[in-house]
Amino acid sequence: MPEKIIYVDNAATTKVSKACLDAMLPFFEDNYGNPSSIYKIAHTAKFALEKAREKAAKALGAEKEEIFFTSCGTESNNWAIKSCAFLGKEKGKTHLITSNIEHHSVLNSFKSLEKQGFNVTYLPVNSDGLIDKNQVEKAITEKTSLVSIMYANNEIGTIQPIEKIAKICKEKNITFHTDAVQAVGHIDISLNKGNINLLSISGHKIHAPKGVGILYIKKGTKIKSFLDGGGQEKMLRAGTENVAFANAIATALEIATKNIEEKEKKVKILRDMLLQKIEGKIEKFRVNGTLKERLSSNLNLSFEGIEGESLLLLLDSKNICASSGSACTSNSLDPSHVLLAIGLKPELAHGSLRISLSEENTKEEIDKIAEVLVYSVNRLREMSPIWN
Repeated sequence: MPEKIIYVDNAATTKVSKACLDAMLPFFEDNYGNPSSIYKIAHTAKFALEKAREKAAKALGAEKEEIFFTSCGTESNNWAIKSCAFLGKEKGKTHLITSNIEHHSVLNSFKSLEKQGFNVTYLPVNSDGLIDKNQVEKAITEKTSLVSIMYANNEIGTIQPIEKIAKICKEKNITFHTDAVQAVGHIDISLNKGNINLLSISGHKIHAPKGVGILYIKKGTKIKSFLDGGGQEKMLRAGTENVAFANAIATALEIATKNIEEKEKKVKILRDMLLQKIEGKIEKFRVNGTLKERLSSNLNLSFEGIEGESLLLLLDSKNICASSGSACTSNSLDPSHVLLAIGLKPELAHGSLRISLSEENTKEEIDKIAEVLVYSVNRLREMSPIWN
């Protein structure tokens, strides 16, 4: 019998839940109609699509009319950022603000806009990976049309003071967007109570399938359509609606947003247990980011004298799935831009490991990870010609 896989790379993707599979299946088999058509099975699909929108809105503390289905978090980020940038340009506002630790779908959107004449301020973070709200306020000018700051970082798990930043933006009549792909399901977010204009979600981070996301657009927030075509999603997002996946992400949100405090408490115990088990057994390593304003599921470590890729291969040989950073940059040889931003030297950033847990992980798995991690780091250092 093959050894059980220990999966601790939930920030990269999650296993599709049985509930989400069950929510999808009817729309692959019997209720497969195009929701824009006029016959009965199309009406069934349309009704299911709107029920999914309603369910997603309820889970997020939003209104049904504020939920727009997309293909992924990357699309949601691109839509929000580029649309708002060009709307601002129509009014002569060509200044945009973001941070230097954003996901690449955000950073590359802003880099694309810079090539088209926009002026972008990339706010630095402190050694814990945090932005001070005063930084945002000082960066705002009369030309600023958009601020985009991620809710929680995908590599080091730091949680930004989003509501404080959103409040500043509202007071200055500036659109505020947040990439909440890593935050949803881990942080209690009630959108009707806050000042967030736009918020991006990805389904495959919360046990829905890959290929579905949501862009929350607060009532009164102006936005341009991103895809040209038909009149779907209130004429704002063309393309035949994916009814099956919409039902999956709505189901995932409903489950993910229940009992968050209880789930996060359990996961935090496991994370802290892992850290305690390797302390004293591995020398010269550091935790990247603060342990306070941080996702309970995230543990990002850097080890002196080793390469992160070699460590991942040794872990994989023992059926432990982790990562060295963002899955979107796994083919890159460059050190993590997030770790460099918090002050790590490139050689230490190269020796990083990201563990991202879920409530399905167990104490026995933590014991195994700690055992293999201690062995692997020490083994790699024994083999290294530069380790003393």
